[in-house]
Amino acid sequence: MERYDILVVGELNVDLILNRLPSLPVEGKEILAEDMTLTLGSSSAIFASNAAVLGNKVAFLGKVGNDSFADLVITSLQNKGVNTNHIIKSKSEQTGATIVLNYGEDRAMVTYAGAMETLSVSDISEDVLIKARHLHVSSIFLQPALKQGLISLFSKAKNLGLTTSIDMQWDPDEKWEVDLEKLLPLTDVFLPNEAELLALTSTKNIDDAIETVRPYINTLALKMGNKGSRGVQGNEDVFVKPWLNKNVVDAIGAGDSFNAGFITKYLEGFSLNECLKYGNLAGAVNTTGAGGTGAFVSLKEFRKTALDRFGVKY
Repeated sequence: MERYDILVVGELNVDLILNRLPSLPVEGKEILAEDMTLTLGSSSAIFASNAAVLGNKVAFLGKVGNDSFADLVITSLQNKGVNTNHIIKSKSEQTGATIVLNYGEDRAMVTYAGAMETLSVSDISEDVLIKARHLHVSSIFLQPALKQGLISLFSKAKNLGLTTSIDMQWDPDEKWEVDLEKLLPLTDVFLPNEAELLALTSTKNIDDAIETVRPYINTLALKMGNKGSRGVQGNEDVFVKPWLNKNVVDAIGAGDSFNAGFITKYLEGFSLNECLKYGNLAGAVNTTGAGGTGAFVSLKEFRKTALDRFGVKY
């Protein structure tokens, strides 16, 4: 039986990235972009691709349409070494797409969810789960059918001996309807950023937000952008400073790359501090290339970029 280090369950879409805008769009006016890229998108796919480049054996389970965007998504994942045998092709829905508008270090996004909205727990068989050591789920608010059965999925995964992680991402409706008391105890690694954790807990500062979830978490890996990252695990509370890139190409997928770095070291049994450091490094390397996966060509190239750009040897 084929075995995977990580099974990623989540959304799949393409990103149409428009770079070097003179400003963000204004209603009724047209602006010109100086650069355009059509590439693999979605938090889950970026995580899967970059985790595979970092040396993990990764499989993906998601849903796409039967269209050219689906071909791009599947080929892109395969080119990074991700197993795509469990991706479902829908005959009635289209593959999702996100238009990303980059202006300086700011960005705006518009997403068409498409087939990702209908992926559900019923699409995930026990036969697939038992092939993996670890289950990762991302962007639950873009996947209402999956979100509805998330606690059941994580409970099944834990009963089968898998470790689990989740990056909820932003809720476009800003309702943040998640049963943290039931979900987080089933989650080995919880991977929000600061804005998401504040919104999720309805608090105004990070310390209060952490205290709100502390009774339920196993490991919290909090992404803090160019401020670094913070980890909470039992009585351990660790802050790790970032590696800063002075020439950012774009920051698309930097958080997903952090996740890939953190989970890589987590599965290798490293300390919380080391997991955070590797996550920070992966996020920094991400910003040296276009799109979420552009900087992740191979493990050799990742290590070269880490050494040449940030003076870090792995």
